[in-house]
This record gives sequence, C-alpha cells and structure tokens, in this order.
Amino acid sequence: MLDELLDRLNGEAEALLHELNVVLPNEIEKAVAQGDLSENSEYTAALERQQFVRARLDHIARRLGEISDIDLEAVPEDRIGFGSRVEVLDLDDDSVERYTLAFGDYLDFEKAEISMASPIGKALLGKGDGDEVDIPLPNGRIRYRVLTFETLHDLGKGAA
Repeated sequence: MLDELLDRLNGEAEALLHELNVVLPNEIEKAVAQGDLSENSEYTAALERQQFVRARLDHIARRLGEISDIDLEAVPEDRIGFGSRVEVLDLDDDSVERYTLAFGDYLDFEKAEISMASPIGKALLGKGDGDEVDIPLPNGRIRYRVLTFETLHDLGKGAA
C-alpha cells in the first residue's frame, strides 16, 4: 500500500511539474502575446492554475515527507491500523462491509478505501476480531462488529 501511494504521489508530482514548467509558461506566453493583460481571461486563468499547481506540489512534498516518516515496525500486527483491510458486520442490517484504511486525501473509493481520520476509520483503529464499535455520524449511528482484518504486514507477506 505504501509503494502504491508513493507511486501515485510521485506520478502526480511529475505531471504537475511538467504542467508548471512547460504547459503553463506556454499558455502565459500566448496570453501575453494577445496584448492587454488587464482583461485577458486566459492570462488570469493560467496564473491561477500556476498558483494551484504550486500549492498542490507543496502539499505532495509534505505528504511524501509524512510517508517517509512512517515506521512500519510501529504499525500493529495484531490490531487494525494504517493499511489494514477490514471486514465488518453492520449490526443493524446484517450486511457485510469491507474497507481498507488509508490516508485521507488519497482515497480510492472503487477499492473501498476510507480515511483513518474519518469517523469509521477512527472507530476501527486499534480494534481486533470480534470487537464492536458504535459510530456516531451526522445522519445517525452505525454499529459494526469486526469479523476479520488483515494488517499491512499480512498484506505485504501475500505480495512477497
């Protein structure tokens, strides 16, 4: 999971750097060539995009730093933590849900990833098989029982 996240971040950073250093300067140059910049929407849009790209690159750099600080030895092997795949039973409707705990702003909803900072993610952290959680949400409560989970360590062994 960490390698996947690093690849995703590095790929996004590479694309943004290309945009910042190649695409946007060309757009700005074309807009400047049109003359009066005070009413030039292309120029304004390119400058705004440039600011956004720089801010996003700063954010990615911070995230890469955070990831490099993750000590896999500190990730529990016997409890739900970062990267764990979890299967829970909804105690109200007997449905089974599957989640993977991930960083908040790099979620893949098709892979059923949820943020560790979300109410569900926070409630599941540190839990084990059979543990029950009662999660208050804006539209009510969810009650889950942990059926099974695989930690980042288990998932790494399966990939080896």
